[in-house]
Amino acid sequence: MTTLEQPQPLGGTTFTRPVQILLAFAALAGALIVWRFAAGLGATTALNDGYPWGLWIAFDVVTGTALSCGGYGIAILVYILNRGNYHPLIRPALVTSAFGYTIAGLSVMIDVGRPWIAYQLPFFWHWNVHSVLLEVALCIMTYTIVLWLELSPAFLERARTSGIQLIRRVGEVGLPVMKKSLLWLTALGMLLPTMHQSALGSLLLLSGPRLHPVWNTTLLPLLFLLSCVAMGFGAVVIEGSLSALFLRRKPETPMLAGLGLVMQPLIGLYLVIRIVDIAVRGQLAALFAFDFYSVLALFEMALFAASMVLLATDRQRHDLGNLFRAAMLMVLAGALYRFDVFLVAFQPGAHWFYFPNLTEILITAGLVAGEIAGYIIVIKVFPIMSGAPLPAPAR
Repeated sequence: MTTLEQPQPLGGTTFTRPVQILLAFAALAGALIVWRFAAGLGATTALNDGYPWGLWIAFDVVTGTALSCGGYGIAILVYILNRGNYHPLIRPALVTSAFGYTIAGLSVMIDVGRPWIAYQLPFFWHWNVHSVLLEVALCIMTYTIVLWLELSPAFLERARTSGIQLIRRVGEVGLPVMKKSLLWLTALGMLLPTMHQSALGSLLLLSGPRLHPVWNTTLLPLLFLLSCVAMGFGAVVIEGSLSALFLRRKPETPMLAGLGLVMQPLIGLYLVIRIVDIAVRGQLAALFAFDFYSVLALFEMALFAASMVLLATDRQRHDLGNLFRAAMLMVLAGALYRFDVFLVAFQPGAHWFYFPNLTEILITAGLVAGEIAGYIIVIKVFPIMSGAPLPAPAR
């Protein structure tokens, strides 16, 4: 890398008006979270015995962690497939992943009935080794720590320039140690998402006949894993496109086009497996029944297929606007698939109904707002983004 290509803090005003508004939403969510812990789940959510989990799990955890798999996907490209030209995307993707997984862990704590005993989770003598939820919880908890450790060189590089001697010393001592540890952290960071993203699919196998037959397959773990990698790449493309637009950075179009080339076969493989599986299980009639569930499933697949069409040629992949549209369709398709599996296609019985109430929606919106504000603050203060900014427009 040249000097200009080295990650640098963006600088500028940190707490701008948009950041202040985002933090205000996050503060509102924080107040509602305190109320949730004080009043309990029954008084603050629309959850019930038929639907023991709702928006906080389906969106904040199941969908949010998939969207946060950009760091996982880019790490596979850089460290497994040896595509070092994608290295400038690593740190921005890690920031998104670290915040996304932190929000997911917080959402789990908000959602569980007895959060005060969650401290027992890391201790093996409390483990139910037959529980899929145990694997999900341990992997997400560990991966969140690993993500922040993978990102720590950026914090330590900043610490080395501090005017406070103690902080500067921490940076000087800690940075070489973390750089030597990155190989092992990266390996662990690629193992853990593979385990818990597939386990999220395994979790719904426990519902048996309560899951609609179009989605009820033993291949759920594989489908969840494939779709999460595609969603992670899509999130990186969206992040890169918006950063170029709002932060006046030179678009990383060649790298993002390369991601588009990777995403296309992933989506194709997902669709082939999904359709062949439905046919083998004898559920094609259910898929084309054109009832509510059939239309949802076909809409999911159509969104995935549309993103493939948008990425069909090299020219299309090098059009940043087209790439952005394809990534948005891919992310929307993956999110809809996860929502359908965990909420819509889950049928606990005719007498049960769930729709998130205002408290659940505001908490989720506030957590997302806090994540966006945190991302903006981190890239302004710490060396995350690579390359020089574009010159200011002439007046």
